[in-house]
Amino acid sequence: MYTLCYPFRPWSGEQMIVDGPSILDYIRETAREHGVDQSIRFHHRVVGARWSSADSCWTVEAERTDTGETVHLTCGFLFTCTGYYRYDEGYTPEFAGIERFGGEIVHPQFWTDDIDHTGKRVVVIGSGATAVTLIPALAERAEHVTMLQRSPSYILSLPALDPMARLLGRFLPARIAYPIVRWRNIMIALAIYGLSRRRPGAMRRLIRRSLERRLPPGFDVDTHFNPSYEPWDQRMCLVPDGDLFEAISAGRVSVVTDRISSFTETGLALESGSELEADLIVTATGLKMVPFGGVGLSVDGRDVNVAETFVYRGMLLSGVPNMAFAFGYTNQSWTLGADLTCLQVCRLLNHMDRYGYAQVTPRQDPAVESLPFADLTSGYVLRAIDQFPRQGPNDPWRREQHYPRDRRSGRRFPSDDPVLEFSRAPAAADATTQIAV
Repeated sequence: MYTLCYPFRPWSGEQMIVDGPSILDYIRETAREHGVDQSIRFHHRVVGARWSSADSCWTVEAERTDTGETVHLTCGFLFTCTGYYRYDEGYTPEFAGIERFGGEIVHPQFWTDDIDHTGKRVVVIGSGATAVTLIPALAERAEHVTMLQRSPSYILSLPALDPMARLLGRFLPARIAYPIVRWRNIMIALAIYGLSRRRPGAMRRLIRRSLERRLPPGFDVDTHFNPSYEPWDQRMCLVPDGDLFEAISAGRVSVVTDRISSFTETGLALESGSELEADLIVTATGLKMVPFGGVGLSVDGRDVNVAETFVYRGMLLSGVPNMAFAFGYTNQSWTLGADLTCLQVCRLLNHMDRYGYAQVTPRQDPAVESLPFADLTSGYVLRAIDQFPRQGPNDPWRREQHYPRDRRSGRRFPSDDPVLEFSRAPAAADATTQIAV
């Protein structure tokens, strides 16, 4: 939370890893404190946005989810902050015989408060961040929880409470203590990522030794916690205070590494020939990615094929005027990258106001090498990466996954970059620019 929180409203607690309600309260309190909640149009789902060069204007189409009516809004600059997950649908593979299962099946993305797992035999399919977060919580009240994984993931344990934050909080004022704790955590995350990339074998050995200390003697680490890929080829999973390993050691959780043959009336039949009985099956099998929340874009009557565009400095699309998007990091807290994007967008808008520009469009050199937007090998990334814009090998068509360097670069953001095409508004257009976020 020391890096996930907003830099202008430091996280005041000692907990580094907190629950969903605490994060939601923090966001709501921040919105109220700054009056942002008064500017939000709730129950609006944006489905399309059309740009007109003649009018220097975006027309945004939204559907009201409470009344069903269609609403149109106009703006001079569009800033999308949609993330990259699809929120109305998760990913579930095709499972043979799933209709035969007599118990309850739920995808974590659609978990509701009325789902009761008390005293039940629970099987969680998956080994990613969602699974390792859910399993210790389910094990507190379930009869038993089984983590069924096709292949292992790298899992690191972090303390839920930051001892340095507690110590500094006793002797220093918050305005001094907080930046120290924040930057310490940023650099730790970067060090883990850097070591994983430069010396994956060493990182693998460090993780293994940590697991051997936390898991019961004789536990089959090679089968259940030895991934086939290198560290940080996929996102690492974090567990607070090793709660997953504690639940395994206590016998409340077991790990099975196998493939599903089919669902049965009472559970799951595995390819090894064994069976898992279950009352509740949780399909923590992944998420679906979609660019810009699935919003359709068009420029002067032509649909934008997002997959053919290039990303400029992690925030603009080549050939698309007056549109930015917030995107965070994959190897650090999302907010760090999103905040840098906001800084650059503000610098760009101030530059346009200062010189009377109404339009800005990045123009990509066709000679720039085309690379995927993300280099992770996670299944949810590989399934959808072809729908996303491309990036190049170097600045300005590539943002490094390195917060300190990106922060320095963002503060020196050259608004007069030759790849940015600026123009003034046509005579008939209103010179006043409105921004829609």
